[in-house]
Amino acid sequence: MPHEVLDRIVAMADTIAADADASDNQARLTDDMAAGLRGSGIIRMLQRKSHGGYEAHPREFAETVMGTASIYGSAGWIGGIVGVHPWQLAFADPRVQDEVLGEDCNTWMASPYMPSGLAVPVEGGYCMTGRWHFSSGTDHCDWIFLGAMVADAHGQMVMPPRALHVIMPRSDYHIIEDSWDVVGLRGTGSKDIVVEDAFIPAYRTMDAGGVIGGTTAKEYGVTETLYKMPWSTMFPLGITAATIGIAEGVLAHGLAFQRERVGAAGTMVKDDPYVLHSIGEAAAEIDAARQQLLSNVDRIYDLVDAGKEIDFALRAESRRNQVRSAWRAVRAADEIFDHAGGSALRMDNPLQRFWRDAHCGLHHAIHVTSTPYHAAALSSLGIDVPPGPLHVMI
Repeated sequence: MPHEVLDRIVAMADTIAADADASDNQARLTDDMAAGLRGSGIIRMLQRKSHGGYEAHPREFAETVMGTASIYGSAGWIGGIVGVHPWQLAFADPRVQDEVLGEDCNTWMASPYMPSGLAVPVEGGYCMTGRWHFSSGTDHCDWIFLGAMVADAHGQMVMPPRALHVIMPRSDYHIIEDSWDVVGLRGTGSKDIVVEDAFIPAYRTMDAGGVIGGTTAKEYGVTETLYKMPWSTMFPLGITAATIGIAEGVLAHGLAFQRERVGAAGTMVKDDPYVLHSIGEAAAEIDAARQQLLSNVDRIYDLVDAGKEIDFALRAESRRNQVRSAWRAVRAADEIFDHAGGSALRMDNPLQRFWRDAHCGLHHAIHVTSTPYHAAALSSLGIDVPPGPLHVMI
């Protein structure tokens, strides 16, 4: 059952936490930690039952990612990002589903979806070249989703522009070592990927517009509510869940650190009403962020399950709430860290890592506030949102 996945991860909490420094230092999850996550089933939560998955409710997936991230941010981040790929694979061509998961249901897929490659049509498919940043968990993955723009033989994008999501095996791309030297989320190993003149069979491609707009799932004929969910709800879900879970880690380690701490004025923190007020307010905000994300995905799931159309205005509203929940949690985490004194800065204090990881979580493109807030505001005024930047990831 899906809830057992989180139980397995909680049972490994001490082992995961003990491996956090090693993962950060080598800029990728240790092999032992990756094996533990693989065995937990977190990456199979949204995977088809026919291919060894759980087909879990998105809420259960988000709760599991949050719980994992509260133990070690990079582990939760991998769970959230790599864990959403089986969801999309579920409405890809059946041939590629079998290629990826037919022999091993624990196969992991990486990404990113940024269309940083050029795919030139050739007989039977495409020839693709490009370089991509931020491929989280890529060292432990055997397949990958990559974004690309369709181009002509001269390397010029076709008009009107057409984007693809391309599915490739590990043998067709290269991981650039030492390309992930960052301030936080170091253990995610989000390295660069390079593809050079690789042939992509047409059945291993998905039209990006169709995936985001929901038409690809309809064309494939999915009947399960899970796989009819909007991409703009599902793709951000694991990333935001991880960010909120990291903020919960800040709270947990902040409380543990403050319990016996004496403040600068010589007063025990437990007797300092000002610090206690900040902690109490921050804890409420982090919990509110958690509930906002979960109620948001519950609402969309229930509407899809009832056969309702999720139009652009509703998708924009959902994205607004999802983005806001991440910022709300991290700003509250700042309050906890800012009242933890100078010793919170010490590298042997796990609090500082959670604080750094939380801020890195906000730097993902899905947490940019401008376009979701703008689009949601226009929609709430009854104004049609023109095609273009305001539709990106909505």
